[in-house]
Amino acid sequence: MVFSIHKITHIFSRYLLIHSILFSLAACNSPESSHTELVFGGVVCTITLFEQGKDSVYRDIFSRLREIENLMSVNIPSSDVSRINAAAGVEPVQVHDDVLKVIERALYYAQLSGGAFDLSIGPLVSLWGIDSDNERVPSQTEIDKVLPLINWRNIELEPQTKSIYLKNKGMSLDLGAITKGYAADEAAVIIKKANIDRAIIDLSGNILILGEKKDKSLWKVGVQDPGGNRGSYMGILQTTEITVVTSGVYERFFEEDGTRYHHIFSPSGGFPVNNGLLSVTIIAHNSMNADALSTAIFVLGYEKGISLIESLPETEAIFIFEDYSVRKTTGVNFTITDNSYRLID
Repeated sequence: MVFSIHKITHIFSRYLLIHSILFSLAACNSPESSHTELVFGGVVCTITLFEQGKDSVYRDIFSRLREIENLMSVNIPSSDVSRINAAAGVEPVQVHDDVLKVIERALYYAQLSGGAFDLSIGPLVSLWGIDSDNERVPSQTEIDKVLPLINWRNIELEPQTKSIYLKNKGMSLDLGAITKGYAADEAAVIIKKANIDRAIIDLSGNILILGEKKDKSLWKVGVQDPGGNRGSYMGILQTTEITVVTSGVYERFFEEDGTRYHHIFSPSGGFPVNNGLLSVTIIAHNSMNADALSTAIFVLGYEKGISLIESLPETEAIFIFEDYSVRKTTGVNFTITDNSYRLID
């Protein structure tokens, strides 16, 4: 059983069928074994409960996913995050416990990574417009204008009043690099409460595996080939219960004058990160942590990124570089299946 990793926030319709076919071949033995819906702005989300699948559990899971989307999407004007952004430099905004929890964790990873992960990246995301009708390469002047607005230290979180305040007008949050991880963890809570023994949560590449395979063998997770088509994999990770999240240059991008501009920005430079990496895969036990780390480590680059990973307990990583070389941490059971790639010790 192989599952392809591809972390994206929007999927074109022609990839929907491909993803569905791959997943059905890999996981589905009956109509009740899995359920797929579009959430988070059109992202393909598939929950597989195998022979223990029940309509009521699937309904509860997808209802919870949509609740999280409605609270945290910047594309929903009534969301808590949109309200926070609208009140930037004006007043604090009281938020739902979910939002408070996610922002608190995002701030933790901002500090841990020295700002490589920065949830106040919103102005840059809007300026570049990647994966929208307005994607373009902004001028240096435009970038210089918004860079002072990107500073996680100017976010105030008040636990007692459950409020968030952005200190400067023009600031805006974007939780796209952590929301799906949190949503996967919340889906797992529902599954465990339903006493379901094993499950696979696939929120468009944010994979969370619960329990053991029926035959007690290891789960196999395919790591996306960053140089190939969506759904193709270049290697297989063998693992027990775990979460796997990948960030890469292939997720969302556009090309202009022969140059590819992807969606993972340098908070300090304002341009897509260009450090020789094609993708970073994080293997951990908490999907929200893995989600944030995959972005943070990609922005940090290999040397600083591997140093951070090695300081964290029960956290592993796979790095894929532009020259198709691959490095991994020692605790990863990973095999390359595409001869275009080579593992470096």
